[in-house]
Amino acid sequence: MKAGIHPAYDEVNVTCACGSTFRTRSTHKGDLRVEICSACHPFFTGRQKLVDTEGRVDRFQKKFAKAREMQAQKKAASDAKAAAKARV
Repeated sequence: MKAGIHPAYDEVNVTCACGSTFRTRSTHKGDLRVEICSACHPFFTGRQKLVDTEGRVDRFQKKFAKAREMQAQKKAASDAKAAAKARV
C-alpha cells in the first residue's frame, strides 16, 4: 500500500438514541450519533417499536382522530334524520 493516500482509520464511540453505546473503527472524525442500533431495532429484538421521525406518527394519529370524529358526527346526523323521518 502506498503511504499517505489512505484515510485514518481510528476508533470512535457510537451512541444510539436508546442510550446504547459501543466502540468501532471508522474513517469518520469524532463520535457518531445514530437513531437506531442493533439493541433497539425490531429485526434484532423481535419487539415492534415505532420510530417517530419529526413527529410524523403523532401528526398522523391526530389527523386520523379528526377523520374519526367527522365520521361519528355524520353518522349521528344521519341517525337523527332517520329517527325524525320515522316519527312522521
